[in-house]
Amino acid sequence: MNTSLGAALAALEAVATKAGVDPSTAVAEGESLAATVAEPNKGAFADWAEQTGHAGDGAAEAFFDAAVRGRRFRVAPTPTMGVLELERSAHAPAYAAALADVASAAAELGTPDPRSVGNAAMASAAQLGGSSLDLRGPVVGFDTPSLVPRSGYSTNDPVATQPIPEPDKQPEPEKEPEQPTRSVEELLAELDALTGLDAVKKEIHKQAAVLRIEGLRKEAGLGRPTITRHLVFNGNPGTGKTTVARLVAGIYRALGLLTKGQLVECDRSELVAGYLGQTAEKTSQVVKSAEGGVLFIDEAYSLAGDQYGKEAIDTLVKEMEDKRDDLVVIVAGYPVPMAGFIAENPGLESRFRTMLDFADYTDDELVTIFASMAKAADYDADEAVLERLRAVLKDTERGPAFGNARFVRNELEAAIGRQAWRLRDVPAPTVEQLRSLSAADLGPDTVDIAKEQA
Repeated sequence: MNTSLGAALAALEAVATKAGVDPSTAVAEGESLAATVAEPNKGAFADWAEQTGHAGDGAAEAFFDAAVRGRRFRVAPTPTMGVLELERSAHAPAYAAALADVASAAAELGTPDPRSVGNAAMASAAQLGGSSLDLRGPVVGFDTPSLVPRSGYSTNDPVATQPIPEPDKQPEPEKEPEQPTRSVEELLAELDALTGLDAVKKEIHKQAAVLRIEGLRKEAGLGRPTITRHLVFNGNPGTGKTTVARLVAGIYRALGLLTKGQLVECDRSELVAGYLGQTAEKTSQVVKSAEGGVLFIDEAYSLAGDQYGKEAIDTLVKEMEDKRDDLVVIVAGYPVPMAGFIAENPGLESRFRTMLDFADYTDDELVTIFASMAKAADYDADEAVLERLRAVLKDTERGPAFGNARFVRNELEAAIGRQAWRLRDVPAPTVEQLRSLSAADLGPDTVDIAKEQA
């Protein structure tokens, strides 16, 4: 029997408590992850609201707001998961597995849709990918084997092998043995392993070297120039900006420039409120959550042009000054609007002096990225699948809004959903069947799934 979302969230809260993580933060991450996974499912918001305690007149709005926030977690670890990974926390595997259980449970809210199965697979892979455990299992759905092991632990991990305590017991956080955090060299090696982005990699290596020497000069009591650590990432959607920002956060922590190294992502909607005066408070709260790490503002130029955005910018500039010793801000978006955004505000222009340009990926790079994503989610994409993807890419119009890696991720999520639908009537699929995608899975739906489900 599959775990309910409510039970999965309770287990996540228990793991967070054991790890010394704020339980309310963990539950909020889980709720957002669940909403984004379940978004395609008809009627999912009602089940989500009931099991998360958000039932009421604003249930639908709460669900869709959470789904928007959670879309980031289908691509990369949650902020808490990211910090646990950087710290090499012994609790990281259990936390990742609990998030994966949340994703799996969410796929069954409402009337299951194959797209939610793909969402769950990619979200689980994103959380489990760096947790030092390989708990991934293929999503099948539709009364077939589940996404990941439901136990929430691995026999290879000394902490995670302990049964997850009941949520109402609220055990005291355990003190973990000291573990070395991830080193600059490890993080730069991970950066170098990314597909493409040669110019960006070179600049990040340069920044790391400059900031390392600055730190050594400070320790030696030598004079040092004021080097701004804030960055501008110029590039179209899906060109790796968020992935690189997460690595930058880790590198800055490893260099001793940040105390935590978490990445907090936001956009205009999360900084701007409906009334003047409220925006400053809302922006300050977001900045506070990023203190000790990196605040990543996507499509930052959307803050320009009105008094609400101006209030957010003014508050941001003040917060950057007040927290200059333990906060880095990265603003990102399309190249031309970003240049105008920085130039029109002296407070921003003086703080954002380093700009990195993220080029669009080539077809070969996108195919490589697709294959890596499939492998991370424990799926096999053979040459026939990759050739089919090349054909899809060739027929896809390119423009500023083309999603790059986001486009191929969406293709993979859809393919996983189609595979699940293809196997829905197979009572006991083999491991090979569970893992294998076919070229036919990458293409337009050949059946009206909604009609067949009715």
